[in-house]
Amino acid sequence: MNKLPVSLLIGTLLLFILFSCKKDPYEIGFDLLPPTDTLNVRTTDTITVEAFSVIVDSVRTDKVSSLLLGSMLDPVFGKTTGSFYTQLELSSEEPDFGDQPVLDSLVLMLFYNNYYGDTLTRQHVRVYELSDDLVYDSVHYSNDRLNVYPVLLADQDFYVKPTDSVKVGDETLAAHLRINLSKQTSYLGNKILYAPASALTSNSEFVKFFKGLYVESTPVNNGGSLFSFSVTNATSKLVVYFHDGATPTKDSLNYELTINDGCGRFLHYDHNRYLDASQDLKRQILNHDSAQGRSKLFLQGLGGVRIKVKFPFMKNFGKGKVIAVNDALLMFKNYETDTTLAPPYSLTLLRQDSVGTIGHLPDEYEGTGYFGGTYNATSRTYFFRITQYMQKILLNSYSKSYDLYMYVTNPRYNQVTPNRIILDGTNPAIPGSNTSRFQLKVTYTILN
Repeated sequence: MNKLPVSLLIGTLLLFILFSCKKDPYEIGFDLLPPTDTLNVRTTDTITVEAFSVIVDSVRTDKVSSLLLGSMLDPVFGKTTGSFYTQLELSSEEPDFGDQPVLDSLVLMLFYNNYYGDTLTRQHVRVYELSDDLVYDSVHYSNDRLNVYPVLLADQDFYVKPTDSVKVGDETLAAHLRINLSKQTSYLGNKILYAPASALTSNSEFVKFFKGLYVESTPVNNGGSLFSFSVTNATSKLVVYFHDGATPTKDSLNYELTINDGCGRFLHYDHNRYLDASQDLKRQILNHDSAQGRSKLFLQGLGGVRIKVKFPFMKNFGKGKVIAVNDALLMFKNYETDTTLAPPYSLTLLRQDSVGTIGHLPDEYEGTGYFGGTYNATSRTYFFRITQYMQKILLNSYSKSYDLYMYVTNPRYNQVTPNRIILDGTNPAIPGSNTSRFQLKVTYTILN
């Protein structure tokens, strides 16, 4: 009788028991083995790992909780510019602007949520009215665009001041960006004030009449930052200031159009084809020189750069023997000691087959504490625990061949994370590289 299938069955059953435990992952399995079998427990960090950076085609950016603006020139990743498209909704249906409304001003208010980079660089923004429909339930990606009317509504310089309160009349408001949409032209303000009654009966009718705004950042040539604005608390809005022309001495009036979670919206990112990136990065992502991943690896959010990870000889690991994987850690370290541009708080690791189908790793379902991906600021390191994934590979449990891809944010979800990081490569030529290199450390038991 051929004993190998029986041994494989034993190994599989043992693993089922091991991964049902919630003990320290470093100790899993040791108390289940006879004392003599622990002599067969071994650890290696010499498994061949191939890793290199590649460009992300795009990421989903509709229904985001934050709107992104700004531009920055990173000395390594080059130029990134963020813009957004959004609908606006009536704050109340059937507003009455009077018989002779006169526009005083039209101001877009965007309340700061967060920022990344240098806020001392002057930024520039342009605003246009959408001519294409922006449908709430439509899926949009970071490289999508909609058509706009040619009328320029705003053409404004400003400095990012995310902590400075703003005085508006007698009120002091939280830090926000104010963009005047009536300085260039009074067109949009008057369009709203003189809208037909039918367009003001409901938001569904209003977005047919006024489809929304495109707020576009202008690329900077040095420094710069990317900054976001919250839409979930409805503090970001478009305010129409006007007065009654029939009684000009009457106090000024105002009406708000809100940007909220019910508005259709999506973000557009532009990395300028990485023409401004460092030569090290260009060699990997533009010249497709995968060997460069031995030195450094690059990760960037906002549909930027991801890392492809391969274990080309994993199926030959322990060939001819039955192996139980006790622990498999993919470990890597932040190459930079300067934290001016903060590294991502967490990363995502997914598997993807040759036709682009994305799937989760089984270890991810054990929770973040087990699976990892969170940045350790003290050691400047990350890890992913991929024990169950490794065991499945050894047992030929996958019908397709998968590579692993590491992202700053999960491409399946519409998240706004501008952070980036440079990692030590798989074989960096630096002192102490054996401990900081991008590596897979596996603890395993030889069962047969």
